[in-house]
Amino acid sequence: MAAVTGAPTLGLNVKPSQISLSSKLHMPQRLSSTPMCRRSANPRVAVRAALDAKPTVLVAEKLGAAGLDLLKDFANIDCSYNLTQEELCTKISLCDALIVRSGTKVSREVFESSGGRLKVVGRAGVGIDNVDLAAATEHGCLVVNAPTANTIAAAEHGIALLTAMARNIAQADASLKAGKWQRNKYVGVSLVGKTLAVMGFGKVGSEVARRAKGLGMHVIAHDPYAPVDRAHAIGVHLVGFDEAIATADFISLHMPLTPSTAKILNDDTFAKMKKGVRIVNVARGGVIDEDALVRALDAGIVAQAALDVFTEEPPPKDSKLVLHENVTVTPHLGASTMEAQEGVAIEIAEAVVGALSGELAATAVNAPMVPAEVLNELKPFVLLAEKLGRLAVQLVGGGSGVKTVKVTYASARAPDDLDTRLLRAMITKGLIEPISDVYVNLVNADFTAKQRGLRITEERVILDGSPERPLELIQVQIANVESKFASAMSDSGDIKVEGRIKDGIPHLTKVGSFEVDVSLEGSILLCRQVDQPGMIGSVASILGEENVNVNFMSVGRIAPRKHAVMAIGVDEQPNRETLKKIGDIPAIEEFVFLKL
Repeated sequence: MAAVTGAPTLGLNVKPSQISLSSKLHMPQRLSSTPMCRRSANPRVAVRAALDAKPTVLVAEKLGAAGLDLLKDFANIDCSYNLTQEELCTKISLCDALIVRSGTKVSREVFESSGGRLKVVGRAGVGIDNVDLAAATEHGCLVVNAPTANTIAAAEHGIALLTAMARNIAQADASLKAGKWQRNKYVGVSLVGKTLAVMGFGKVGSEVARRAKGLGMHVIAHDPYAPVDRAHAIGVHLVGFDEAIATADFISLHMPLTPSTAKILNDDTFAKMKKGVRIVNVARGGVIDEDALVRALDAGIVAQAALDVFTEEPPPKDSKLVLHENVTVTPHLGASTMEAQEGVAIEIAEAVVGALSGELAATAVNAPMVPAEVLNELKPFVLLAEKLGRLAVQLVGGGSGVKTVKVTYASARAPDDLDTRLLRAMITKGLIEPISDVYVNLVNADFTAKQRGLRITEERVILDGSPERPLELIQVQIANVESKFASAMSDSGDIKVEGRIKDGIPHLTKVGSFEVDVSLEGSILLCRQVDQPGMIGSVASILGEENVNVNFMSVGRIAPRKHAVMAIGVDEQPNRETLKKIGDIPAIEEFVFLKL
């Protein structure tokens, strides 16, 4: 990613003294020691010898031998499994780092019990739902994960489920073992020439696409951030969400679970699919409304499903979805290969050792410590920056993806007196997190943006006046994209949103060419309308009837009786019927609902 001249660079150029891991650990001459690796249901706390300066790493769940070998060269290793929360809290005060998988909950109580000694938590895998990130950051503890080592394993499992589903492998196997010979019942379908929609074209999704192309399938993909050239290089065509699900014979899910993707496959989206579609999910269980999937299977809209992940794991024994005859299931085996397990162990061991040595990890998932005076001054603008990023990316339509973003800061301060690293990181966070499972922060923002082909440039506009306030406004522009809300396009053809801080609260003050003024609290409904009497009342009345509370409303117009944009802040999300009623108002030309 190209940085603007004079702008400070994020991520790998941040000095260790600027983050919570403030310096490399002082390590005097150390004594040799033997790692302790034991399974313990009632562990005793091991006290480190006073002269032994090695850090101590607690491995609370099984880790591959290759990872343990790396750790042994650097630290004392305590492998204590099956710890209760009480046992973990007791032991953690003597540990500098903790490595877990998904089965150990690293709660606020754990960080409080560490007494400030715990410096790093390593999650051997991708998801970090079991780690309290806010508590980790508050206690100056860096959290790192291992997001890449299981890519091939997950992709291979996706293909395995795809082919097994198409040829009824699991059902035929069970039938034959039950003493039956039902060749006619288990006639499958061919993959050659069929259209596969890969929903989420990241590491795993792109590997699934490569393998599906090798099977003779026509592959399309949906991902707002996927580089078009990378997709074209392997013969994949990027399309919009609705086009992907409407044209696919097979759908393979590889999207993260975020508020915007939760139950993204539901009754409405199933209704848009080709009858007889087949669905594979090796991503996250929560992206499918499981009750809706059962209904779609029973109705014949979905012919078959192959699932490795579930909303609740393990799923209930009487789950209608798991027991459905047209569903093939596995118990979250996506990363379960010997090679992947060893790869994860090495990746997390390297990240933990690096972090304990004072290095910055590209896989850090929480923010480092920021000087209190800087954070205090920029605090409202940090929130504004993230919300503008979230708002802007939700305005993007079509399948072209976000590639170029320009951020403009207007301030009376000299450029050298305005550090925008944190602001740029939060804009990046807002742009990426709504459609990704990556946690963006000051450490990894530039790295994460570059990894996704996202080029962010910055521009400073120097204003006359007092430099007492750090900023007057922040403007975010996304170039070379279509918009779900045409009025958000500026005269230059870019999506443009602008915000200011008013009374300590972030406000949206401009959308495209329209001046508005709405508090960025809750969520926002944007409507372009014919400027005529009664419009505010008509929309507010519909929202009131549906018990949707309006917290702010503003109308910006080009000229009286022409076109206007109404921005409405709401505390609750209007349901589909409510939004339809608003769209049916004759003077409403377009509208969009945005989650913040």
